[in-house]
Amino acid sequence: MNYSLILFILGSLLKVEGCFLLLPVLVDLFYKENVISSYLLVAGVCLILGGLASHKRPERGKLYPRDGLIIVALGWIVLSVFGALPFVMTGDIPNYVDALFETISGFTTTGASILSDVEALTHASLFWRSFTHWVGGMGVFVFVMAVLPMLGGSTMNLMKAESPGPSVDKLVPHVKDTASILYGLYLGMTVLEVIFLMLGGMTMFEALTTSFGTVGTGGFGVYNSSMGGFSPYLQNVVTVFMILSGINYAFYFCLISGKLLTAIRMEEVRTYLLVILVAIVAICIDSRHVFQGFFDMLGHVSFQVASIITTTGFSTTDFDLWPQFSKTILVILMFVGACAGSTGGGIKISRLMILFKSMRKELSLIVHPREIKKIRIDDRSVTHEVVRSTNVFMVIYFAILFISVLLIGVDEKDFTTNFTAVVATLNNIGPGLELVGPTQNFGFFSHFSKFVLMFDMLAGRLELFPMLILFMPSSWKKSK
Repeated sequence: MNYSLILFILGSLLKVEGCFLLLPVLVDLFYKENVISSYLLVAGVCLILGGLASHKRPERGKLYPRDGLIIVALGWIVLSVFGALPFVMTGDIPNYVDALFETISGFTTTGASILSDVEALTHASLFWRSFTHWVGGMGVFVFVMAVLPMLGGSTMNLMKAESPGPSVDKLVPHVKDTASILYGLYLGMTVLEVIFLMLGGMTMFEALTTSFGTVGTGGFGVYNSSMGGFSPYLQNVVTVFMILSGINYAFYFCLISGKLLTAIRMEEVRTYLLVILVAIVAICIDSRHVFQGFFDMLGHVSFQVASIITTTGFSTTDFDLWPQFSKTILVILMFVGACAGSTGGGIKISRLMILFKSMRKELSLIVHPREIKKIRIDDRSVTHEVVRSTNVFMVIYFAILFISVLLIGVDEKDFTTNFTAVVATLNNIGPGLELVGPTQNFGFFSHFSKFVLMFDMLAGRLELFPMLILFMPSSWKKSK
C-alpha cells in the first residue's frame, strides 16, 4: 500500500470538492437566504486540508489495482463526510447521520431521501444536493483525471475501480484524454437538456437541478411531488434524457467519431432499448384501467420505466398503487439496471447478457460435450477473466442483498419495505415500495439501518469490490 500516494490523491479530491462547494455560494448570493458562511467555511476547510495533503507529490507514483480500489472507496467516503457538513451547518438537515445519508445518496446517484419536505430546504442546499448527482454520475475521479495532471497511465486503475460495468476500456490512448472526452459528452448532454427544459417553461434553477438528476441518473427533485407537478412536455423531455443517460457513453463516442456501424452493432444498447420497450408495453396492458387516457398512460408508464431501469428515481405518479404485475416488472427492472459505461446503476445489461450466454453455453455443452463454443458480445470473445469476475460479482451482490435485508430487519418493518429499500439503495435507484415508495422517504429507519443502507449505496455505485477491499487486512500492507 502506497500511503503517500493515497494521501496525495485524496488531497487533490478534497481541493476539487472545496471548489465545488463555492457553487452553492453563488446560488445563495442570488436568492439571499444567508447560508453563504456555512458553504464558505466548509469549502475553506476542504481547500486547506486538501492543500496540506497534496502539497508534496509522492516519489513513487505507480498506482496498482489494489491501490486504485482503496483510493476510490476512501475517496467517496471522504467526499461524502465533508459534503454533508453544509446541510448540518445551515440547519437544513440538523442531524449529521441524516445529512450523511442524503449526501451519500446524492454522490452515489441513488436519490433515496430522508426528507419529508424537500421544499423547506434553502436553494443553496437544494442546488448542492442535486449537484452531487452530477459529480457522482460520471465519477469524481474521472473528473479529477480530466482537469488535473496526476500520475500518468497508472490512473487507469482509478477509472476501472470507479466506472460501472464488468470491463472498462480507454476510448483513446491516453487516460486523461478519455476522461476529458467522457466529461465533454456528459456536459454536452446536460447543457442540451437544460435548453430543452427551459424551452418548456422551467426556470434556470429548476432546469439545472433537474438536469443534474437526469443526466447523472440520480433523481433528487426540488419539489415534494418530484416531477409530478410539471407539464407532460417537460416530463417527456426528462424521459428521453433518462433513457439516453442509461446508454454506454462509448456509443456516443462512436457516433461523434463517425463510427456509425460500430454504434449500431452494440448488442448491449439494442438489448437495453428492447427491454425498455417490452416493459412499457407490458405495463400499459396490465395497468390500462389506472389511467384516464392512452397518452396519459403512455407518458406515465414510459417515464417510470425509464426512471427505474436507468436507476434515476424520479416519479410522476405513485407507482406503488399500480397492479401487482406492473410493480413486479418495476422491481425486476431495479435489478436489471442500465448499460455498462453509463451513469446508471443496477446489475447492468452487459452482465446479464454474459450470464445468460454462459448459461446457454453450459446447457449446450451438456448436449454436445466436445463442442468448442465461446461467449461473444459485439463479435468479440468475452475473456474468461470477465466471465469469472461477473460470476463472482453476482455471488457477492446477492450475499450483500440478503445480509442487508436481514440486518435492517431489526427495525421491525414489513418485508416488502425492507427488501425494496435494500434493492433501491444497492442498485442506486431511490424509491422502493410500501414505506419507501415514491411518495415516502427513508427517514423512519434507525441510525444502524441507515448505515447499512449507506454502505449499500456506496457498494452499489462502486461495483462492490472497492468497498469490500477496505475490510481485508492484507489490503493495508505497505508496498515495498
